[in-house]
Amino acid sequence: ALVVAALIALDVVLAPSPRRLLLEREVAPSVRLGEPCTSTVTVTNTGSRRARGLLRDAWQPSAGAGQDRHRIDVPPGERRRTSTQLRPVRRGDRAADRVTVRLPGPLGVAARQASLPLPGRLRVLPPFTSRRHLPSRLARLRELDGRTAVLHRGQGTEFDALRDYVDGDDVRSIDWRATARRQTVVVRTWRPERDRRVLLVLDASRTAAARIGQEVRLDAGIEASLLLGALASRAGDRVDLLVHGRAVRTRVRGASRARLLGELVEALAPLEPELVETDWDAVVAEIRTTARQRCLVVLLTALDSAAVEVGLLPVLGQLTARHTVVVASVDDPSLRRLAAGRGDVDAVYPAAAAEAAAAERAATAELLTRMGVEVVHAPPADLAPALADRYLHLKAAGRL
Repeated sequence: ALVVAALIALDVVLAPSPRRLLLEREVAPSVRLGEPCTSTVTVTNTGSRRARGLLRDAWQPSAGAGQDRHRIDVPPGERRRTSTQLRPVRRGDRAADRVTVRLPGPLGVAARQASLPLPGRLRVLPPFTSRRHLPSRLARLRELDGRTAVLHRGQGTEFDALRDYVDGDDVRSIDWRATARRQTVVVRTWRPERDRRVLLVLDASRTAAARIGQEVRLDAGIEASLLLGALASRAGDRVDLLVHGRAVRTRVRGASRARLLGELVEALAPLEPELVETDWDAVVAEIRTTARQRCLVVLLTALDSAAVEVGLLPVLGQLTARHTVVVASVDDPSLRRLAAGRGDVDAVYPAAAAEAAAAERAATAELLTRMGVEVVHAPPADLAPALADRYLHLKAAGRL
């Protein structure tokens, strides 16, 4: 035992110190959900002994790290690189805190180990899989714009351009300042107003944390917000975003068309639902502050009858009196599968519960419709295109 203890002590003394290693991390600032990326750790040996051993680059499990343990062999004064492949499985900020290095002695019976701080952060952006629906909706939008221009009668309200006066023009359209500059009579031309406003209100409260399939309800709302934001900005509308729970979580306001999608993605990427109830009175107050003129207000929330009747319904009339309101909610496909179960006695009760839940949601949707609200209710994969279609329908009907 004394001989073994002596060998261990000798091996520990001769082993290189992990704290003589200088570590640097390189990782991409962001990546889309499901796409791969690499975390690279550069190891510099500042000691006088060769560092042979094992290095572990530990990330959160949701970062999707593959082989995170690497063999290293770094001579004194030199550096080596190790790479860990990441494929995140969850949206948001994924973090790494420390790197653990274990360096055995020359006898191989003992080793020195240390966990060295080396923080890293990878922002996982929403996948925006609904982007594939954008080209077809843009084609319909162009058709709609052409049809609107043909059917429009009378003078518009939005300034378009200046041109020379011709016989028959309304003298009230003469721009006297431009006339004085050009030494010829100039009139203003107008077009139908196209610069409308769309306000996306995303509910990030308790109901947004419910899991539907492999994702939470909030993720479907994010996909729908991104598609509608991209479509509305291409239509020339001004798009704002408000994420609310008990208080304002984040907002995007006044972004230009070129920067809107990037700002929406950055604002929504780290968002996680809170296990609290939504303060709908505060939501209405924020909407009044953000949208002082008539606009399209899209509420992405749940159609749970209890939450709607207690929180949203008492204040909904204040919104419908001034704005066009759309309520978009995710339908859970598993409830339909449960409702179809009639195979045995054990399946009857879940089927009855699912039918009752569906009836309550239908009654809530009918109540909202009678109050003048447009209701969109679709499965997670279909919510984004269904909301985009409803937006195009409202535009075609002249309600925006």
